[in-house]
Amino acid sequence: MRITDLLDKRSISLDAVCASKSDALDQAVALMVKSGKINDEEAYRKQVYLREEESTTGIGEGIAIPHGKCDAVTKPGLAAMVIKDGVDFDSLDDEPVNLLFLIAAPNTEDNIHLDVLSKLSMLLMDENFVEKLKNASSVDEFLEIVDAADEEKPDLNDQLAAQTETEGSVCRIIAVTSCPTGIAHTYMAAEGLEKAAKSHNCSIKVETRGSGGAKNVLTDEEIANADCVIVAADAKVPMDRFDGKKLIEVPVSDGISKADQLVERAISGDAPIYHSSNAGSQSTASKKTSGGIGHKLYVHLMNGVSHMLPFVVGGGILIAIAFLIDGMNVDINSLSADMRANFGTITPVAAAFKQIGGIAFGLMLPVLAGFIAMSIGDRPALAVGFVGGMIAANGKSGFLGALAAGFLAGLIILLLKKVFSRLPDALEKITPVLLYPVCGILLMGLIMMFVIEPPVGALNTALNTALTNMGASSKILLGIICAGMMAIDMGGPFNKAAYVFGTAAIVAGNYDIMAAVMIGGMVPPCAIALATLLFKNKFAKEERKSGPVNFIMGLAFITEGAIPYAAADPIRVLPSCVAGSAVAGALSMAFGCTLMAPHGGIFVVPVMGNAGMYLVALAVGTVISAVLLGLLKKKVNE
Repeated sequence: MRITDLLDKRSISLDAVCASKSDALDQAVALMVKSGKINDEEAYRKQVYLREEESTTGIGEGIAIPHGKCDAVTKPGLAAMVIKDGVDFDSLDDEPVNLLFLIAAPNTEDNIHLDVLSKLSMLLMDENFVEKLKNASSVDEFLEIVDAADEEKPDLNDQLAAQTETEGSVCRIIAVTSCPTGIAHTYMAAEGLEKAAKSHNCSIKVETRGSGGAKNVLTDEEIANADCVIVAADAKVPMDRFDGKKLIEVPVSDGISKADQLVERAISGDAPIYHSSNAGSQSTASKKTSGGIGHKLYVHLMNGVSHMLPFVVGGGILIAIAFLIDGMNVDINSLSADMRANFGTITPVAAAFKQIGGIAFGLMLPVLAGFIAMSIGDRPALAVGFVGGMIAANGKSGFLGALAAGFLAGLIILLLKKVFSRLPDALEKITPVLLYPVCGILLMGLIMMFVIEPPVGALNTALNTALTNMGASSKILLGIICAGMMAIDMGGPFNKAAYVFGTAAIVAGNYDIMAAVMIGGMVPPCAIALATLLFKNKFAKEERKSGPVNFIMGLAFITEGAIPYAAADPIRVLPSCVAGSAVAGALSMAFGCTLMAPHGGIFVVPVMGNAGMYLVALAVGTVISAVLLGLLKKKVNE
């Protein structure tokens, strides 16, 4: 597709007269409507104005590129206006605008038109090209000028890939550009920085993060060798990878209008050292290997965990409130066994809280898998990871299955990218919207259903059988095993196997097993909450903020509150939690504690046998796990 394929003759005006910025935008929208690509003029106009409120699209040098992206756009398109006398457009350089291109983009992803629009944005950085357009005598000549420049300019992806280090470079610069819509400014800033770097005899590589995903992605080696990093962005950019580098961070508009100053600043070394809050504490030796496989796996994992955390916290607290409401309004001793199993949903208000919290919890594992996958395979991997996480959540593999699904989804997309890279250009453009999701989701579903889920199901069956057969043996040993299993994978197959065994014991009239099971699930989040208060230097800032919430989750028997911490540092967190849970389970059995309800934590104290000693066992297990966490975890430097 060429730029002129998006330009309709009816949407070009070479003699526009505009009284104000709003008048110019209204005229441009009217031109776009004439092309037949807008089904709701007012809805599209609203989006154009909303984008303008974020920051002006008057980029300077007499050019403006307003744009709107919404469902009102049926096909991607361009409208162009030459305003001979200029119009005040609140431009970055306060100069009047003489040339305006309005972009219309549909909400559906279309990398073909995104590449075309991005290429136009980069062409507008050429003063000769802009001057020719302003002086065009007819619409046909205007289109011919655009088409000729389009023919001469290399493909966007080829140009980005061609950015390599030049011999005798004064400074090695790497940069990232991104804007909220990812259509125009992202690539104009990249073009501006590239031209400025070349004029100052500097090497540069620019990573663009537009609507089509990240392109020309910076490698670990390139980051390590760079003298300075320039981030010109108004949208979120992954920053942890730049820890310890000189970094200049500015709005994307500065990459367009102040590229020369930014490059000069990079050359002079006048840039602060960037320190990431998630970089963690690393010795000199470990930093040398930070690009290794272990570090990469950790980065991907943390991307999933950080996105999962709000679902765990929000859903967990709502479920805890549901148990509290039922505990205050219902005499659980008067309930039948079936009603006790529904504790937390007995009263209408509690049921509402439980349902909303349950929905949030239901999204927890798909979100974990989806964002792990996205960290590995970029945006195309998100949907594949979500599907894998949903299969794990609805199947038997749980938390561990979701972890596997996240990494698997990322690898699937990386494999598909290699396979589809050999396709013709015309077909390659449809891979993000058709081939990646269809092939990726199919492969993910088949592998999860036939490779991952079956062995986990068999493992669950074996665990349940083993627990049932040893039910008559030592109660203390049984308490250690059941409670310890609750902390091994926190919602996974071991956890579920122990919980099912505990609930089955209630039906059989054995209430001591369920008491050990529940205390085993309460210890991990309570211990983490306590550890974040006692050992603050062992947890990142975000972990400390979320830590105290785990007291509520733990006391409500919501083990999943500990999952983000376990996922971030499983080697140290899981053994610590298992040890404390096992001790608490043993003490619960030794004290003769019993429990008639399958859930609820401290909110079902009325149906606990020897409740006072049960709380003592919980406190002992919590302290043991918290102390172990303090001893085993490494310090975090922020």
